[in-house]
Amino acid sequence: MEYEQLLKKAYEKVKVVEHNGERFEIPRAAGEVSGNNTFITNIISIADYLRRDSMHLAKFLQKELATIGRMQGSRLCLKGKLNSSIVNEKIEKYAREFVICNVCGKPDTEVVSEKGIKYKHCLACGAKSPVKYHM
Repeated sequence: MEYEQLLKKAYEKVKVVEHNGERFEIPRAAGEVSGNNTFITNIISIADYLRRDSMHLAKFLQKELATIGRMQGSRLCLKGKLNSSIVNEKIEKYAREFVICNVCGKPDTEVVSEKGIKYKHCLACGAKSPVKYHM
């Protein structure tokens, strides 16, 4: 094969990273406490910003906060009165574990599974890091 053909074939396999130059900031949880429940009203927008499934984020939060919960439409209902700073701390932990690259620190990653092991694959630098947190 010619070099140009090989190069074209390689570019077809590469995933494009969309980078707009702005700093990556994890959105803060917005919510309310009603009775003995805490509602996170922007869980879907947080998950969309992190480019992860909202159910995966919800499951992580339930496990980390040691509480039960369920999705009610576009918000997450968690049992118990929870402080917003603790919820935001757990969302940041989720981002470190499942989103931000361990090598270059960029959020351009995807979670892939190979032989039953989950890896965080960075689309920016190509690094693969195992995900230590199992759910």
